[in-house]
Amino acid sequence: MSKSKGLHPDKALTALKIRQISKPGRYADGNGLYLIVDPSGAKRWVLRTMVQGRRRDIGLGGLSIVSLAEARETARQYRRVARDGGDPIAELRKKPEDAPTFSEAAERVFKDHKASWDNPKHQQQWITTLRTYAFPVLGEMRVDQIQTPDVLRVLSPIWLSKAETARRVRQRIGTVLDWAGSAGYRHGENPTSGVTKGLPKQQKNKGHHAALPYAEVPAFVSRLRSSTNDGQAARLAFEFLILTASRTSEVLKARWTEIDLEGAIWTVPAVRMKAKRIHRVPLSTRCLEILKEARKLDVASPYLFSGTASDRPFSNAVFLAMLKRMEVTCTAHGFRSSFRDWAAETPSYPRDVVEMALAHTITDKTEAAYRRGDMLDRRRTLMQDWSKFTDSS
Repeated sequence: MSKSKGLHPDKALTALKIRQISKPGRYADGNGLYLIVDPSGAKRWVLRTMVQGRRRDIGLGGLSIVSLAEARETARQYRRVARDGGDPIAELRKKPEDAPTFSEAAERVFKDHKASWDNPKHQQQWITTLRTYAFPVLGEMRVDQIQTPDVLRVLSPIWLSKAETARRVRQRIGTVLDWAGSAGYRHGENPTSGVTKGLPKQQKNKGHHAALPYAEVPAFVSRLRSSTNDGQAARLAFEFLILTASRTSEVLKARWTEIDLEGAIWTVPAVRMKAKRIHRVPLSTRCLEILKEARKLDVASPYLFSGTASDRPFSNAVFLAMLKRMEVTCTAHGFRSSFRDWAAETPSYPRDVVEMALAHTITDKTEAAYRRGDMLDRRRTLMQDWSKFTDSS
């Protein structure tokens, strides 16, 4: 990144700039604070400052956990301690001996969150998978000591033989270590983020659409926004599909007459729905931004996202071609699975709300008889949170 001649940057980064950055490198915010973008796409904060006469690079955490404002405030505290001759790492961080073991941290996270999980089966599975597969390796280790090789030892025996379980174990270990970071017990990048580099490629599960692990969706969205291989309309359409957890044909054939911008609702007609029922989709703030950008690209088209001809939508193969060019091994439809996995791991959302967001048919006749309405207000919060998550890389 080029430097301004004769001037040191001061608060050079903004939330928008950070979202748009995708090229690996070091990006200065000012006063020694840098955003580091790794080749994997992961983004993290580093403070470069002098500590007791020596230059030190101090990790402040990943962007998914530490916001720009939080990074600036932490950097300010660290610099103040360093200027006074102290060691910010020793004085501002919790003592290592105070850090809980992984099993203690996992049990605490489980206790704190299980009350908000409506599905008893999910409650039990969440902690049981960790007790079965993670505790034998990580259980007695302090959370500040756990590194990527330790997580690798947990996942290697089950990565191919129990692929889905292994992915969930990885996600749940990541959740525990995210909590440890937020609580001040560990710092730096979550070791689950790069662990797949040391694991063999899992075989596709035949009969299901290949999906990205939900933790990788924010980085994918960031890459999608900055891609120069595809037109803006196609990129906007793909992001809209991800944010609404919709099917490809529902998005590509969507018309402006279906959109209520004031009410932030997209009403998909029954004829285009798999279940042949009208489906209302609450639109997040980012979805409304996408629609405004799309409208500027083609004011004459009846479709939200038009191809080379204004009176025609994109081909159904457009997203598959984009994924191939981006060298990502998943399908557009698979992002619905990513959304569902994220919602299952985020304890605030009941299963029926998530199923309604996905427009799934209720096979249980009793449940279908008692369900009234489409829970639009509850789904609006769900989709806004999903949008925020995809923007957290």
